[in-house]
Amino acid sequence: MSKLRFRVVETAFKKKPAQVEVPAERPSEYFAKYVFNKEKMFKYLPSKVYDKLVDAIDNGAPLDRSIANDVAAGMLKWATEMGATHYTHWFHPLTEGTAEKHDAFVDHDGKGGMLEDFSGKLLVQQEPDASSFPNGGIRNTFEARGYSAWDPSSPAFIVDDTLCIPTIFISYTGESLDYKAPLLKALRAVDKAAVDVCHYFNPEVKKVVAYLGWEQEYFLVDEGLYAARPDLLLTGRTLMGHESSKNQQLEDHYFGAIPTRVAAFMKDLEIEALKLGIPVKTRHNEVAPNQFELAPIFEECNLANDHNLLLMSLIRKVARTHGFRVLLHEKPFKGVNGSGKHNNWSLGTDTGVLLMAPGKTQEENLRFLTFVINTLMAVYKHNGLLKASISSATNAHRLGANEAPPAIISSFLGKQLSQVLQLLEESPKEELLNISGKQGMKMDIPQIPELLIDNTDRNRTSPFAFTGNRFEFRAVGSMANCASAMIALNAALADQLTQFKKDVDALIKKGEPKVSAILEILRQYVKICKPIHFDGNGYSNEWKEEAAKRGLDCETSVPVIYDNYLKEETIKMFESTGVMNKVELEARNEVKWETYTKKIQIEARVLGDLAMNHIVPIATQYQSDLIDNVYKMKELFPAEKAVKLSAKNLELIEQIADHTLYIEEHVATMIEARKEANQIESEREKAIVYHDKIALMLDEIRYHIDKLELIVDNQKWALPKYRELLFIR
Repeated sequence: MSKLRFRVVETAFKKKPAQVEVPAERPSEYFAKYVFNKEKMFKYLPSKVYDKLVDAIDNGAPLDRSIANDVAAGMLKWATEMGATHYTHWFHPLTEGTAEKHDAFVDHDGKGGMLEDFSGKLLVQQEPDASSFPNGGIRNTFEARGYSAWDPSSPAFIVDDTLCIPTIFISYTGESLDYKAPLLKALRAVDKAAVDVCHYFNPEVKKVVAYLGWEQEYFLVDEGLYAARPDLLLTGRTLMGHESSKNQQLEDHYFGAIPTRVAAFMKDLEIEALKLGIPVKTRHNEVAPNQFELAPIFEECNLANDHNLLLMSLIRKVARTHGFRVLLHEKPFKGVNGSGKHNNWSLGTDTGVLLMAPGKTQEENLRFLTFVINTLMAVYKHNGLLKASISSATNAHRLGANEAPPAIISSFLGKQLSQVLQLLEESPKEELLNISGKQGMKMDIPQIPELLIDNTDRNRTSPFAFTGNRFEFRAVGSMANCASAMIALNAALADQLTQFKKDVDALIKKGEPKVSAILEILRQYVKICKPIHFDGNGYSNEWKEEAAKRGLDCETSVPVIYDNYLKEETIKMFESTGVMNKVELEARNEVKWETYTKKIQIEARVLGDLAMNHIVPIATQYQSDLIDNVYKMKELFPAEKAVKLSAKNLELIEQIADHTLYIEEHVATMIEARKEANQIESEREKAIVYHDKIALMLDEIRYHIDKLELIVDNQKWALPKYRELLFIR
């Protein structure tokens, strides 16, 4: 081990766990300490203002702008009492992260001094620079105006000394430049469409809420080792590195005892998360070494998404206090499991019913089947779009490898639910129903049985699996903004539920009884969406062939997958639900293609630099040592014996020459390929070239670097190896 690497590794391993200051209270007593939730609103706002604000939050009532000054005054009083000195509009630009600009609570008092001030105008609306964020051509550089607008449905919170106000972000001309605005529109669309369908079963339903429970996977690496790996620092993943002799093959890390240092970090993270109102509940070791998972209790989708983005920021901050760096990249290490962010999604009513959960009565199960089958229809119609919503340059490394689902969207239902759908599909219309007074619905196919919660097994290879009372969208990447997947899913379902109601109402108008009409349309839908249902091994080549025959999207090129956003049926769906228009969709695709290109471009630059300035010089130096040894052997021993003793070294010398020559030639080729690709004006075509040519070169060059790692003297290899990076001590 080189002296530099030894010092880095030694320092990393000597890190002591930070002392966790555990509050004396129970978690329930300090939960949401730094959140301006309803409890704080009730305390700091006038009663009439509180009622109007809560009505807007709970019922979607139009927010009366006249109350903004009172809300701002209450927020200011609470925030300053908590030690806040600044405020910011906290929004989600098209960068997968969050953005904020801090302003102090100060203004002139007119007497030469200053006073604390925060008006309703500043609460409701701000004007950040819209030209410097990705916009896909919606805004020119010289057209900088854009607006952030308060989202009262997600409560303000305090981080350090700053009051953070969740907001949407739109252009001067009204197009959304963020993830939150279309997410809110998608949630509103599915609310309206689902309420209309719920009225078939209960006319008292007034609101349907989409719920989200994310499972955040991540890796931890010692900070000293991280600092010694420029590829981790600049790209979030290791662009080189031969796999460790031992990694996850013994399955001894999964659900194992949490290492002491990591447990201290987790406790600290959970305390800080709970103070910010993030209801974290579960923590455990994941499958790969140094891989862990954190999951909260389910929340309303918009709030859950805000909490996930806040958690990703918080986890980085807390990790550093414990001598760690967090890796949220989907595939930071080759050869071991990558990280996902499973999105557990469901719908619930204001009457307390979970629509994706089976019930105990005939009517409850018919309602359950209605929403499950319509979800399957939405996923079937828009399987390409859902894949596009989770696709990225980083997630592409994970999908289809080591437990992650494949890049083909299908849905696992489990044995019992599959049998029910099969019975529904195969039964002739005249045998479907036997209605008897008020005794409820009886089915002669036979009757729909009482379905049990968690009646399915888990299929780790299914991207969209039914898990008893919800669907688990497993293909979402660990770095991703959950909103991307949730926008597509909720909008698609809203569109599908609207079509379902039209189809059912058309039969009712023809004289068909309501329940019979519902069942008939569901029976038709089960047949139509049958191709999306797959309970088998998603990794098999047979499934890839079968999926193609079924008409499912089997494309693997990320830039081409993005084309699904601009298909005629996708644009129609988004526009009919009011979520996004064609201009916004085109702009977002420009951003996606450009982002893909830039990420591969950065990786290519980093790999080229490391190869030519670190790897090749080190390998050449070791090669020179071997050559020197061969000459000394010839001087010391008789020719025949010298040749025999030097045979292994001569073989290594030749191998090093072959590997370094390949690296040098292909790095030069890669540079030229980048130069040519960068001349392409179309962002789509440029991204495709980066995918088809340059991304492949990264793996080819890496192969030879990893071979050199096995050859070169360990003391000379300057970069920390997998066996050091993957095991926390």
